[in-house]
Amino acid sequence: MREAATVTPMRDQEPAPGGPERRLSTKETAELLGVKPETVYAYVSRGQLSSRRAPGGRGSTFDAADVEALARRNRRESAASSATGGELSVRTRITLIEEDRYFFRGVDAIELAARHSYEEVAEWLWTGRLTPGVTLTAPEDTVAVASRAVNALPEHASPTDRLRVAAVAAAAEDPLRFDLSEEAVLGTARILIPTLVAALPTMPFGHQDNGTLAHRLWGRLTGHEADEASLRALDTALALLVDHDLAASTLAVRVAASARAHAYAAVSAGLGVLEGPLHGAASGLAHRLLLDVLEEGNAVPVIAAELRAGRRIPGLGHRLYPGEDPRARALFALLEQVPRAESALLAARDIVATTARHTPLHANVDLALAVLTVSCGMPATAGETIFAVARTAGWIAHALEEYGERPLRMRPSGHYVGPRPPQPVP
Repeated sequence: MREAATVTPMRDQEPAPGGPERRLSTKETAELLGVKPETVYAYVSRGQLSSRRAPGGRGSTFDAADVEALARRNRRESAASSATGGELSVRTRITLIEEDRYFFRGVDAIELAARHSYEEVAEWLWTGRLTPGVTLTAPEDTVAVASRAVNALPEHASPTDRLRVAAVAAAAEDPLRFDLSEEAVLGTARILIPTLVAALPTMPFGHQDNGTLAHRLWGRLTGHEADEASLRALDTALALLVDHDLAASTLAVRVAASARAHAYAAVSAGLGVLEGPLHGAASGLAHRLLLDVLEEGNAVPVIAAELRAGRRIPGLGHRLYPGEDPRARALFALLEQVPRAESALLAARDIVATTARHTPLHANVDLALAVLTVSCGMPATAGETIFAVARTAGWIAHALEEYGERPLRMRPSGHYVGPRPPQPVP
């Protein structure tokens, strides 16, 4: 009589050195990952695991090393999520915010913006190298295509509408847009940003297509003559706003890049989120508030009217800075050197002092941008334009970083709270 065989799991034998890889069944893989078998195949569809048909065609097998690596990643991300109170946490080497300061690749962002142009700060963010005197220019054909698309929009189109259309048009003109290598994406960045600026309509007497990007952008924002102090303030504002960790628009960019959308599409995703009233439009609200205070000559009745209408006061407070927003502090210091900014600066200080009687809120960068746009004769939407152009460089940096991660990792699972199935068909 034959002895009963010892029952062992369906695990392949440990390979001998240099031998075949160890394979796991679907059941073993699910047990190791702590998920259901259906979830294992979801990992395959997202590109996080690869499978192979088992000999005889009975089920799939998975490389044990890949499964164990995925299990380790899941444990790390779960621990990071727990440490942040369940909020999404993403590894990044780009921006650090702590103790009322922020840093680009470990360097104080305020000092970087004070010493270098927007273009130089952008290159630092993309490559970790400073390139003194770097300029960003776009091919005439790309600018022409983007400009035609933007000019076809109705006159009342918002700045973000124009920038988004310009990005789409520039993408259509670029046959290499699906090349996601670092070199190709950097080439896209260096063309896309000046294209966005060049495609914007110029103000009367404000046309300027030479000099720094700030100089070229100036002519799209105001018809006032560009003096050195005002241009420096605009250039520094661009450099200060280039990135700010995982703001809502930046997260949208990383989600798009995680799905391997090309850089133009990733930037378009960021522009779509930026247009929300809780994100990019804040400086426009501060601009209008500042004009009201200047007209009244006193912040008290204006603040009272805002609060009576149930509106929060724009340009004050920031969830990441218990104290003053360092970007606002740096920009206010530069605006003090702009003679025509004096009245707007006084109005901004009046707003802060008036609200501080009951709520200790500090000025944020939106109020500082409003002082810049009001004093330089720019429209209320100018702050949104400055923000969007500046942040495009940061979005590209985050897209580049995300292209180096495993694809589709930005795929949280829904926590279903609806009625349990099966439910009758209505």
